[in-house]
Amino acid sequence: MKILVIDGQGGRIGRGIIEQLVKGGFNGEITAVGTNSSATEAMIKAGAAGGATGENPVAVNAREADIITGPVGIIAANSLMGEVTPRMAYAVAESAAKKVLVPVNRCNIVMAGMEELSLNEYIARAADIIIAAERGK
Repeated sequence: MKILVIDGQGGRIGRGIIEQLVKGGFNGEITAVGTNSSATEAMIKAGAAGGATGENPVAVNAREADIITGPVGIIAANSLMGEVTPRMAYAVAESAAKKVLVPVNRCNIVMAGMEELSLNEYIARAADIIIAAERGK
């Protein structure tokens, strides 16, 4: 199973997801793509098998992934303070991969009906969903 983790800014959400996947015994391939080098570096340090930075790596890796994960803003053009380009958002949205997104209200996307949890709790839930998918649950 190929997981694509996309994040921007400092890579906190992506790093957290990768740490939780590694801790949970995920055996698939984890690729990290940051919208900037700081985010990519943080995710690689967390345990991603490989990583890259920028628009084209998002587009290429989104085609190959079984699951794409990261903050909800990765599906919205110009989100994450402008770091997600329209091409990145399109590549994620058009990918056949399952999307496991962490709700973050800072992207001007509000998920109505979501229970109020801490960011760490949302990250843990995202990792749990991915691990369950790997195990066929």
